[in-house]
Formats: sequence, C-alpha cells, structure tokens
Amino acid sequence: MKEGIHPNYREVCFMDLSNNFKFVTRSCVNTKEMVKMEDGRELPLYKLDTSSESHPFYTGTQKSVDNMGGRVERFRNRFGKTAAKEAAPEAAPVAAE
Repeated sequence: MKEGIHPNYREVCFMDLSNNFKFVTRSCVNTKEMVKMEDGRELPLYKLDTSSESHPFYTGTQKSVDNMGGRVERFRNRFGKTAAKEAAPEAAPVAAE
C-alpha cells in the first residue's frame, strides 16, 4: 500500500447514548474522545443516538401500522373509494364520421 493516501482504519468503540451499550468494530470515523475499555485498551469513542440495542425495529417494540386502532382502515374508507373512481373514468361515446 502507498503511504499517506489511505484513511486511518482502526478499532473504534461506538457507544449508544440512550442505554450506554458499547461495541467495538473497525472504522475510519474521526473521533475526538477516547474511552478505556474493560480489558484495559484505550480506544477512540464515537457516540451514537441509537443502535440496534435501542432502536424499536430491532428490539421488537415498534408498532405495526395495521395495529393503530383502525386509522389505516378509516383512511382507506375515506379516500380509497374516490381514488378508485378517478382511476377508472367513464368511457366517452365515439362519434361516427
């Protein structure tokens, strides 16, 4: 590899701020802070707002759109019928020459 043209690819600790979950992976991300790990290593720290440990999709706490108290069904009842009428306009009679 040529010197000086590649990014600084190293181990980085990512910390989820919502639950203090930490994981280590390799990354090129720029960091300003360092953190001391349980095993004694000192790694660059990158703070995240959310991760797979706190995101509702991955934790199973995300609400389904269909379970929102009939809101989807009310929308379909209100606007579904008018959309169907607009999609299939009445055929105009063809005039003979």
